[in-house]
Amino acid sequence: MVRLGTGIGWRPEIAEAVERMAASAGAGPAGRTGVDWVEVVAENVCPGHIPESLTRLRERGVTVVPHGVSLGLGGADRPDEERLRSLAERAEALGAPLVTEHIAFVRAGGALTASPLLEAGHLLPVPRTRDALDVLCENVRIAQDALPVPLALENIAALINWPGEEMTEGQFLYDLVDRTGVRLLIDVANLHTNHVNRGEDPAKALDELPVEAIAYVHVAGGFERDGVWHDSHAHPVPQQVLDVLADLASRVSPPGVLLERDENFPEPEELERELGAIRGVLESAEVRGATEAPGAATETRGSSGAGPVEEAVVVADTEPAVRQRLGLAQASLLSALVAGTPVPEGFDRVRLGVQARALAAKRSDVVAKIAPELQEILGKSYRPAFLTYAQGHPMTGGYRRDALSFAEHVLLEQSLDDADARRALREWWLERSGPAPRSQRPTARLARATRRVLLRR
Repeated sequence: MVRLGTGIGWRPEIAEAVERMAASAGAGPAGRTGVDWVEVVAENVCPGHIPESLTRLRERGVTVVPHGVSLGLGGADRPDEERLRSLAERAEALGAPLVTEHIAFVRAGGALTASPLLEAGHLLPVPRTRDALDVLCENVRIAQDALPVPLALENIAALINWPGEEMTEGQFLYDLVDRTGVRLLIDVANLHTNHVNRGEDPAKALDELPVEAIAYVHVAGGFERDGVWHDSHAHPVPQQVLDVLADLASRVSPPGVLLERDENFPEPEELERELGAIRGVLESAEVRGATEAPGAATETRGSSGAGPVEEAVVVADTEPAVRQRLGLAQASLLSALVAGTPVPEGFDRVRLGVQARALAAKRSDVVAKIAPELQEILGKSYRPAFLTYAQGHPMTGGYRRDALSFAEHVLLEQSLDDADARRALREWWLERSGPAPRSQRPTARLARATRRVLLRR
C-alpha cells in the first residue's frame, strides 16, 4: 500500500495554512513535521477547475486523495454510473493513488420500493446483516470495476442501532474485505463515537477487523451532550480518540493518518499542535515495538476465519428480492427520520428523534453555507423558518435544490412581514430557479423571456 504519512483534510478556509504546513514537511528529524498529504471532499472539486491551492500542492509533490460522500454504496440500489464516473474523473484529475468512500446509505426509496426517493443529506448506517453485506459487496465490486485506482471504505459513526443485526462491526468489515479485497479507511473517532452511542468496544472491533487492509486512518474531534457523542469534525481531538489511535498503532503501522476538521477552524498553530499529538501517538507505538505482523492480531476475526486475500473471490449477483428487502427497510427508516412517518419496529424512538433533529440541523447549516444569501435576507428568522420547512419537506434532490425549494416555500406558504426581505428573497429565487441566470440588462431579460414564449408554441 502507498505510504502516505501524516496529513490533513484540505478545506478552502485553511488552504493557506495547509500550504505552509506542507512546505515544512520533512524539516525535522525523520520528516516528522509539516503535512505529507491531504484529502479533499470529492464532490467539492471540479476536474476542470482544480483550486489553485491544490494545484500548488500537487506541483510540490503532495499527494491529494479524493474522499467521496454521496455514492451510498451501502444503499439497496446499484451505484449510480454518473456518480462513479465523476469520482473516477476526480481521481485522475488529482493524480490520486486511491479514492475513498463510506460504508453507508445516503438515499432510499425510488423504483426499487415504489416509494418517493428520499435524500438523507448525511451518512446513515447499514444493518449488519447477511442481506446488507451481500448488497454492499456487489456494489463495491461494481465501484471497483469503474474506478481507475484502488478503493478504500470508511466505517461511519452512528446514533442508532438496527434491530436484528447478525454481526459485529469488526466481523462485518472483515467479511467485506475477505469477499471484495477492498481496502479500509478506519476512522478511530467513529469507533469512539460508536462506543459512547452504541456501547461497542473499540478494542473488540480492532481485534476483529483486518488491520492489514487499512489504507489510512481518520482522526477527528467531537463533543458529548446528554449521553450522546456528536462526531462534529469541529472540535479538538479528545484524548479518548487518541487512545483508540494508540491501540490501533500498537497492532499495525498505518500507511497514513489524517486529521479531519470541517468547520470552526482554529488558528494554524492549534492545527499543528493536533498534528503533533497524532505524531506523538504513532512515534510512541514505534518505540514500544508493538507492531504486529499482518494477520496476527487475532484468530477469531470475522465469521469465516480466513485471512483477506489480494484477489477477492467473485461476488455473485445479488438476488432482486434481497435488494428489495434492504430497500424497504432503509426507506422505512429514512422516511421516519426526514418525513415524520412512524418509527419502524425495533428502533429506539428517542435515538431516532435525536437523529432526526440532527439531520434537520445539518440541512439548515449546509443550505446556509451553499446559499449564504438566504441567511442574510432572512436574518434570525432563517433557522426557525428552515426547521419548520424541513418537518414536512424531505430533501429529494440535493442541497442546492433544497435551498431553492425552501425559498419557494417561504414565499408561498410562510408569512414574511418584512417587505424588503420578501422582495430580496423573490429576486434571489428568480435569479437561480430558471434555466440560466437572469441578466441585469432589461433588454436582455426581455429577449430571453420572448424566446421562452416562442419556444412553447
